[in-house]
Amino acid sequence: MIKNIAFGAFLLVSGFFFAQNTAMTGTEAKAFVTKVSSETQQIKTLQSDFTQTKKMDFLDKNIITYGKMSLKSPNMLSWKYTKPYQYSIVFKENKIFINDQGKKSSVDAKSKTFEKINKLIVGSSNGKMFSDPEFTVTYFKSSAYNIAKFTPKSAQLLKYIKQIELYFPKNESTVAQVNMLEASGDTTNIVFKNTKINAQIPASEFSL
Repeated sequence: MIKNIAFGAFLLVSGFFFAQNTAMTGTEAKAFVTKVSSETQQIKTLQSDFTQTKKMDFLDKNIITYGKMSLKSPNMLSWKYTKPYQYSIVFKENKIFINDQGKKSSVDAKSKTFEKINKLIVGSSNGKMFSDPEFTVTYFKSSAYNIAKFTPKSAQLLKYIKQIELYFPKNESTVAQVNMLEASGDTTNIVFKNTKINAQIPASEFSL
């Protein structure tokens, strides 16, 4: 349960876009990375509503959930699911804090797969995800998005995730959509909306 929620939430990733994507040239990829890395350096906080759609082979219907994501630099991240159930997960101080409809627990995230996922999501707000040594990154573009695709290098992470895709709207430096293909073949799609940058976030958002 924890593993499925954490992977689905962090990255997040998925009903993939079927629009035609083409590979960026080396020059285009370099310009994209430079732009995002530079502009996201100014981001101290990030808040967004999200809709998560999970497709599993053994289920006829997709699982759709709604919630709110809050991020505070350098390494605090909160995902709070509000519909159709209440489930919260907070990353801070190298720990994962969980509130499953009133049942609270914590997990040591240090040196575990969770830490790598957390680092990638936090990195998406400051541009550092492009240089994450845990992933090979390839770059694509469509008419509406610039797309960074992350493929895990380690056998440990590949047991869970085959690929993560981050979608950046053209001329924007924050992620609008995350897609993830899990090793099981299940997919997760997270779409962000109502994003607020550098708005004050109450400390309560990072406590359970």
